[in-house]
Amino acid sequence: MLKYILKKLTYGLLTLWIIASITFFLMHMLPGDPFASEKKIPSKVKEKLLEKYHLDKPLMVQYGYYMKDLAKGDLGLSMKIRGRRVNEMIKSHFPKSLVLGLFAILIAFVIGVSIGIVAGLNRGKKLDSASMLLAIIGVSVPSFILGGVLQWGVLLIKKITGESILPIAGYGELRHLVMPSIALSLMPLAIIARMMRASMIEVLSQDYIRMAKAKGLPQVKIISRHCIRNAIMPVVTYLGPLIAAITTGSFVIEKVFAIPGLGRYFVQSISDRDYTVTLGIVVFYSFLLIVMMLTVDILYGILDPRIRISKGKGGE
Repeated sequence: MLKYILKKLTYGLLTLWIIASITFFLMHMLPGDPFASEKKIPSKVKEKLLEKYHLDKPLMVQYGYYMKDLAKGDLGLSMKIRGRRVNEMIKSHFPKSLVLGLFAILIAFVIGVSIGIVAGLNRGKKLDSASMLLAIIGVSVPSFILGGVLQWGVLLIKKITGESILPIAGYGELRHLVMPSIALSLMPLAIIARMMRASMIEVLSQDYIRMAKAKGLPQVKIISRHCIRNAIMPVVTYLGPLIAAITTGSFVIEKVFAIPGLGRYFVQSISDRDYTVTLGIVVFYSFLLIVMMLTVDILYGILDPRIRISKGKGGE
């Protein structure tokens, strides 16, 4: 197990280095520099700024400086937001994105798995058709559209009743997370429901399920102990990239509901050519995705007793 984890960590670090390198060179391929649009800056001040951020040096020298700082865990100083370090920005604003993402994942997983189980057990029936219709809607409707519809619905209820059941936007209370979490969870909920349905149908056709039924085991025990446990494995595999995708892909929802997460800084840094912020957030999100994938690999082996990590083959 230890050898397997070390191997995965090595691959993860290599992947992180490749992503950081590609992003670094792509950012520097853009014409001009982060201060090119600021015409009011005196030439001497601009020279000092370029020197401060090593932008006056050859590209490979800049790359060496960046990798040296990255190895120490220092993501650098923002070129546009005075006095703000990227590490501090992530520490301050990512928790808000994370809380929103975790609520959305909880909704997507619990409801998606439940719908998938019901649909799989009622294949070809009305419940199955209704479940798959919901899944199609979930995949088809973008999260920001659903967010706008939810806001419109709350405003309509307020106009009719005179009472606001939920805040339209903002951050600070649990109530503020209800609508953005629902909007963010619909697409992964639909995907999980379809995956769980397909997996349940496949598991129900297996010989060991027929054997369990032949032995006279109660239907509830067969479903809970044999069907769900085996059918849920593809969903568990999907959870790693899902967690990373939701916690890092809520930029538009954060904007729609005025949530002060990390997403708005990332979007702004791209338009401002704030190299250090863009690079820092990309590296951070990549690290998060790699950690999630490694966690899922380990969890997959724990949940499925048929999977064993071969010591001789290093986990293959």
